[in-house]
Amino acid sequence: MGRRVIELKPLLKENVIPFYQWLNDPEVIRYSLSLFQKLNTEEEIDFWFKGVLRDTKTLSLGIYTDGKFVGYAGISNLSSVNKSGEYYIFIGDKSYWGKGVGTEVTKQIIQIAFEEKNLERLMLTVSVPNKGGVLAYQKAGFKKEGVLRNAALRDDQFHDKIIMSILKSEY
Repeated sequence: MGRRVIELKPLLKENVIPFYQWLNDPEVIRYSLSLFQKLNTEEEIDFWFKGVLRDTKTLSLGIYTDGKFVGYAGISNLSSVNKSGEYYIFIGDKSYWGKGVGTEVTKQIIQIAFEEKNLERLMLTVSVPNKGGVLAYQKAGFKKEGVLRNAALRDDQFHDKIIMSILKSEY
């Protein structure tokens, strides 16, 4: 099989449609935004997504693999003063999990952060049980900074979140 083409493109209004299914799949949202645990109806999801499209402090890009929209990623909390931001990724289409999409998207966002946005630091938090995510971030060059203890409640159990970052000099 040839190398999979993964492109990041601006989000479009119609990209909301797959979220109706993704955000109602407990497995897909398990380690995602806490907000995703509460968004269920198409109206709630539409309202949230319109906010994403309007948010000027966050870079949000659609993830396209083989021409198909499979999720979104970007940088939130962009600070021009501190030259920093927080990386996030959400791959809603489970058929693309475990296939290197997350690692490739992470590398592309790091490049955008340091080359286009001129950031010094890109950080993230990742749930300890999300072993695939932790591995993808390490592969992309993120280093562990610390642990937020019992920072997330999922499946009636608390778990820790790891704080990771990458600096421009490490890129």
